[in-house]
Amino acid sequence: MRNAILQKATDLFLTHGFKTVTMDLLAAEMGISKKTIYAHFNNKSELVDATTNELFDLISCGVDHICTLDKNPIEELYEIKRYVMLHLKNEKTSPQYQLQKFYPETFQKLQKRQYRMMQSCFLNNIKKGVSSGIYRDNLDPEFIVKIYFSGVNAIKDVALFPPSINGIVEIMEQYLEYHLRGIVSSKGLHLLKNILESQTPENQQNL
Repeated sequence: MRNAILQKATDLFLTHGFKTVTMDLLAAEMGISKKTIYAHFNNKSELVDATTNELFDLISCGVDHICTLDKNPIEELYEIKRYVMLHLKNEKTSPQYQLQKFYPETFQKLQKRQYRMMQSCFLNNIKKGVSSGIYRDNLDPEFIVKIYFSGVNAIKDVALFPPSINGIVEIMEQYLEYHLRGIVSSKGLHLLKNILESQTPENQQNL
């Protein structure tokens, strides 16, 4: 039952937002009593903490797998973005903004875990890109990881990028291209242009 609650809560939180979804709504959606939920989670904060960790673990495993596929570093970043976007499905509720505002302790813990993951996967991506001549050879990998991580968080700021203007998928698409154009070599730029030109509007929605 605990896993079923986690799965349903995660779906509702991403669809409607962490603030909007109440324990009453979760119980009603599952056809169970609140008492059953509280048998597994002492309060909503504990449930939010558990769901964010569960979702992070799922995404992290998928990203780790992508990083083992030996794709060229540009394709690897697009594949990671596609995978992450598939699991963060509803940008209109701004779940990360709500998490930061209403559950700051959980948000801070999640940020630290996200950064550790980026340090591992993205640092290797940059080093692989430099060694293969796809990225410029004068990059500071640690600095690039920090800049990229900061940017990914900044584009989720609803004050700067209101969901009503552009969906997070489109914003992330633009940010990734912006990031890559700043670090690719001439060889990498050719690969990037090929990837961008190969994307139909239908494919771009999934990248």
